Parts: sequence; structure tokens; C-alpha cells
Amino acid sequence: MSEMILEVNNLAKDFGGVKAVDRNSFQIRRDEIVGLIGPNGSGKTTTIKLLMGILRPTEGRILYQGKDITGKSTAAITNLGMAMTFQVTKPFKNLPVIHNVMVSTLSKRASRKGEWVKTVEERAKDALEFCGIADMALERASTLSHGDLKRLELARAIATEPDLLLLDEPFGGLNPAETELIARSLKRLHKGGRFGRLHSEGPAILIVEHKLSYLMKMVDRVIVLNFGGIIASGTPGEVVNDQEVIKAYIGKEGEKLVS
Repeated sequence: MSEMILEVNNLAKDFGGVKAVDRNSFQIRRDEIVGLIGPNGSGKTTTIKLLMGILRPTEGRILYQGKDITGKSTAAITNLGMAMTFQVTKPFKNLPVIHNVMVSTLSKRASRKGEWVKTVEERAKDALEFCGIADMALERASTLSHGDLKRLELARAIATEPDLLLLDEPFGGLNPAETELIARSLKRLHKGGRFGRLHSEGPAILIVEHKLSYLMKMVDRVIVLNFGGIIASGTPGEVVNDQEVIKAYIGKEGEKLVS
């Protein structure tokens, strides 16, 4: 069994008396891909923003690789080895695609982890190639399609060399072919197939996603939220047969998601 990379203890976030996240505890191991699912407004995005330091928790502790990162800045958390993609992509629209990724390679984390013989530009090209958009490196980000912007968002995140990758609806707005492409890329990344270092250990991944038919086929475990609290956690097969999850979110046809 691999090491624990993330431990969340009694994490809570209140907004004006409304509990967006309600004293949740969970763990993620180094070798896992974990799905975080639930109805709209259940606290999924708030949870990963708390993990990434974008929001500060009302209470609770977050341990990353054994270190307490509760309340640390996003920059500090990135430099410790965590990265996040966003549901709504926000590239530097007037910059070329490759420059968008080069910004990420300039982080302290990426500079420390990157191969010293490679330039910043070469490492950015590696990330773009991995995500399948290297041929668009010199195009302005404003010209990219929605699907290619999603891949650029992923390239920017992996260029920081994360050990834990948080993804907020990476398949949102994509057609089936684009969704399948990103799903395959994420599985390959997790297995260590990145930047030519095929035998390196890939990052653990936590995915927030509504496209359950794709998600359930790629994750090892699923955490289900409803009204800010965890209502179930287990393998995809266990979760889709959980009566509370069926009632709150996936409906009676949920077992088809893992067939």
C-alpha cells in the first residue's frame, strides 16, 4: 500500500452561516485516482479550493505529504507539489500558448524538479506535447477552441511537476472524442508517462466531474458529497449501489456507469 499524500480532517467552510463544506474527513494515497462527485451546490469545488489555498477553511486541518498546509497561500502549496485546473479556463489570452505554459515552469517547484539540461521553453513544449497541442504552441490562447483550452489548462498544471493534481470538471463542455482524449492523457500521466520519464511516478489525482460514465471507468475510489457533507465513499461499484447516493444524485440507473 502506497504512502498517504493527503489527509483532510474535519474540514469545514461557512459562507454567511451556510455550511458549504461540513466537517469532512478523507484521505488520498499516492497511487490513487479519486473522484469527488455530488449534485450542484454540494461543496465539490469549494472543497478543492480549500485544499489549494484559494479559500481558507472555517475549521479543520489539511495535511499534505505529512505537512500541515492549512491556511497556506496557493503559491506556497503549489511549490510543495499540488496543482489545480479550473472549470472555467482563464489563460493569458493575448500570449502564445507556449508562453502560458512557460509561466508555470518558472515556479520554484518546477524549476527545482525540472531537468536542468532543459530550458524553460523545452519543458513547456514537453507539457504541450503530452497534452496533444504542441502544434498550437505559437498561436494566441484566444484563438483556441474550448477543448484545446481545457488541454492548455492541463498543460499549465502539469508543468509545475505536481505530486497531487486537483481537477475541477476537466471534461466539462467537451465532446466525446475530446473527453476520451483527456481521460487517456490523465491515466497515462498518473502512471508516470510524462515528459519522457516513462518510469517516474505520476501524481495522485482528485477529480471533480459530472460526466460519470467517463469518471467511473478511470477512478480507483469515489467520494460523494451532498449538502456539504460526505454521504458515501468507496469503489465505483460500491458507490453506485449505495441507496443514499442513488436517491441524492445518480438515480436507479447508476449501476450502468460501471458496467
